[in-house]
Amino acid sequence: MSIYIALALAGSLGAISRYWVLRTTYSWLGDNFPYGTLMVNVSGSLVMGFLTVVLVHRFNVSQEIRLALLVGFLGSFTTFSTFSMDTIHWIENGAILKALIYVFLSVIACVLGAWAGLISARQLFLR
Repeated sequence: MSIYIALALAGSLGAISRYWVLRTTYSWLGDNFPYGTLMVNVSGSLVMGFLTVVLVHRFNVSQEIRLALLVGFLGSFTTFSTFSMDTIHWIENGAILKALIYVFLSVIACVLGAWAGLISARQLFLR
């Protein structure tokens, strides 16, 4: 039962963090493009890659902590479902090029973010 409580608590913190990053990003860059969603997905991917190495390979933390951080916090922090709806919104409104740019940037930047996180953590902790 404790794993469910950890997931719930971490998930709620991830959701709150996502909302804060979205609002902050949109206040800085405007809301004419889903910058906030892109920001949480890229930063979440980077942190996911980094923490995977740190929590599993460097410190071998408990399964409960790994699940709370990776599934609970980052699972609710990143917003792939929102990304999908943002993309559909652009397509349905005829902004096909904007939708394609957003999909391309999101996929490439998130994969690069996860890779950068893995490489950073390996350099710091697995030498």
